Amino acid sequence: MTTIGILGAGQAGSTLARAAIAAGYDVVIANSRGPETLESLISELGPRARAAYTADAAAAADFAVLAFPYSPDSTLPVDELVGKVVIDNNNYMVWRDGNYPEVDSGRQTIHELRQEQLPASKLVKAFSHVQFHGRSEIRVPGDALPAVIRLARPAGAPDRKALVVSSDHPDAVEVVSRFYGDLGFDAVDNSPLSESWRSAPGTPMWRHHVDGQSREELIRNLQLARRID
Repeated sequence: MTTIGILGAGQAGSTLARAAIAAGYDVVIANSRGPETLESLISELGPRARAAYTADAAAAADFAVLAFPYSPDSTLPVDELVGKVVIDNNNYMVWRDGNYPEVDSGRQTIHELRQEQLPASKLVKAFSHVQFHGRSEIRVPGDALPAVIRLARPAGAPDRKALVVSSDHPDAVEVVSRFYGDLGFDAVDNSPLSESWRSAPGTPMWRHHVDGQSREELIRNLQLARRID
């Protein structure tokens, strides 16, 4: 059974844990305050989940998720994540994180910077354009569900949505594409990490992040992206 180590237990981390467990995965989740602060979440998630310290969650993971924003000062479990696929669902948000000259100039993407923090891991940008909260305008009761759950559909469904995956490692793309599939989404490969700006906030594909887009629509919208000088 595959175990996912989720580092970060906020809205994104806890919601992804729920979706992963529903799809048959085991989860080890950590936050910055210690496992004893996650008792109520673990009770809600059930027997397929447990809390741990960050390094222990990373060590137990078959693959991991970083569910918190990038910071150049982040202390990550580098040794415990050696050789592992690591999903980063972060977006570059200047209003939240401040400016990074490497990203502003187009020399690097925020995910390439994160890959540098984990040089022996296989970083993947994924889950960065699907919401982990309910729809802001509730039209029907189902809209209150997080979009990562609300938009999920079985394989072959005519209204199945697609999500982007970007990485410098083809085997990591395969791992995350299977994970997407298990959660109810098609995958569109937008590799390498240097191309991950095409799925950043403000791009053509981003306009559909609330209600999703088909695989064909996502491919077309990624191709429409243009850098702003």
